[in-house]
Amino acid sequence: MSGTEFPILVCVSSDATVRQRVVQRLEGVGPVVICADLAQLRAVFPTPPTESGGSGDEPAERPPERSATWGDLVVDRAGHLVTWRGAPLGLTRTERELLARLVSPPLTLWSYERLFASVWGGAYLGDTAILHSAVKRLRRKLRTLSNGPQVQTVRGVGYRLSGPPEAGDGRLDGRSHQA
Repeated sequence: MSGTEFPILVCVSSDATVRQRVVQRLEGVGPVVICADLAQLRAVFPTPPTESGGSGDEPAERPPERSATWGDLVVDRAGHLVTWRGAPLGLTRTERELLARLVSPPLTLWSYERLFASVWGGAYLGDTAILHSAVKRLRRKLRTLSNGPQVQTVRGVGYRLSGPPEAGDGRLDGRSHQA
């Protein structure tokens, strides 16, 4: 090329229908890169190495590769293992990373933006569908644990980890209400 700059349009969406509509609407406009997730986008446009020799694409707020515990729950990020009372829990990488954030001390409210940046390593663009879907799958697996942790929604803000309700709080089923 002669050094002429031209825009590259990028669409990142886990929804195949959305990707297809973007391609149809932008046909002929210029180069369009379509990716299902940020990992695919990083593969297309890798971050150049920094002066320190690192890749420069370390995600924001990545906790150190160490174990985090919440009662009988142990999230061993380095070993890629989550256990409840010594028994392994079958979680996906995303579910494990999400849980690792939620159990990391101090237990706090994680905004959608912080969780998205920390777990997926990218900028939050306002679409919470991928995050809500991962939380839904994680909740389903955590519900099988007797007196285990629960993911609580703070509507419009984010998520936090909460424990089982205290005895005598009026709940008969032993689960807190999920928003």
